[in-house]
Amino acid sequence: MTPESSPDFQLETGHTPTLGAITVEIDSVHAPISAANFLGYVDAGAYDGGRFHRTVNPSNQPRDSVKIEVIQGGASQAPDRLRLPAIELERTNATGLKHEDGTISMARAGPNSATSDFFLCIGQQPALDFGGHRNLDGQGFAAFGKVLSGMAVVKAIQQSPADAQSLTPPVAITRIARRR
Repeated sequence: MTPESSPDFQLETGHTPTLGAITVEIDSVHAPISAANFLGYVDAGAYDGGRFHRTVNPSNQPRDSVKIEVIQGGASQAPDRLRLPAIELERTNATGLKHEDGTISMARAGPNSATSDFFLCIGQQPALDFGGHRNLDGQGFAAFGKVLSGMAVVKAIQQSPADAQSLTPPVAITRIARRR
């Protein structure tokens, strides 16, 4: 991939003490819709002041037959924040991208419902790919990039205090910006 087709972004957490930064490469070649959506929020500063609000690990999903490990974050909750329309689901069977350790993917409730929330995978998560069984619809989630550095930060967020799957308190996102 060329720099023009795979922009990096850096996510800075504002947790005290700071957990550090996460650098992610976006794959706009294989997942152009998801990449453009996410980068639209990044470029508008919508994630500045956002938060990681959810942690999913083997111990906090007792009713789920298919276990996953992810952290989920989203844009600022300010009333005047940017709200783009939901995007079309880019299925992994079409993009060729997989939910592996460090994958960034769009969170969604149903097909074609993703907006600003995203998640980062800890370990291999094939149940989140097309045909996986985490969602009953089997459509999977839209993977669109990969962590280049900062997986220790991702794992620290996953292990932060939580009530069920809700991080307590949420981990602040100070800023997300393109590096190039």
